[in-house]
Amino acid sequence: MGVEIVADLLRDHDVWAIGRDADGLDRLGELAHVTAVQADLVTELLDKPTGALDEVLGLDRVDVLVHAAAVAQRRTVEAASAGEWRSHLDLNVVVPAQLTRRLLPALRAAGGDVVFINSGAGDGAFPGNIVYAASKHALRALADGLRKEEAPAGVRVSTVAPGPTDTPMLETLVAQEGGTYTVEHYIDPDEVARAVRTAVDAGPSTQITEIAVRPRVELTDR
Repeated sequence: MGVEIVADLLRDHDVWAIGRDADGLDRLGELAHVTAVQADLVTELLDKPTGALDEVLGLDRVDVLVHAAAVAQRRTVEAASAGEWRSHLDLNVVVPAQLTRRLLPALRAAGGDVVFINSGAGDGAFPGNIVYAASKHALRALADGLRKEEAPAGVRVSTVAPGPTDTPMLETLVAQEGGTYTVEHYIDPDEVARAVRTAVDAGPSTQITEIAVRPRVELTDR
């Protein structure tokens, strides 16, 4: 999903792509107008920074900030440890909050957009998916509150909430369920990138606050 978002944005933006996957970042780094930054965001923003984000955090103008990193594991309340709760909340909520905080001056300078990739789980939870759903509910609150806080500064905030999308994360979740992974039932990541583009290209007097992206045929909620 992140790769498709980068590919779309680089058509008219210089993109800093941040992630942990060295191979994927190497491929992105070969593209024009893309600067690949390998970093563990939890380490850099919450634990013991190494300076990997210094160039990004030093930008004086940021037109678009997209939060697409996430962790998802199927866990019940009974089975989930405190560490599993923390790992979901750290990456899915606290990291985007802290990265946004650090980049707010640059976003304000540009009258920029912050886009949070949420999930259908951000609107409802179902058995076995409680920890992930709780983190996505919290992310929705973060987006809604930030939008109201930053409106006077000209920063727009959008939530893009895809349903089941053809990604390695979903493949892992389906395997944990013991289900069958059927690509045809899921959203193409390119469609999520198009939704991000819709939010970014909103007219000067509007902001697209929320886009729900659902599969053409809805078989189940995740």
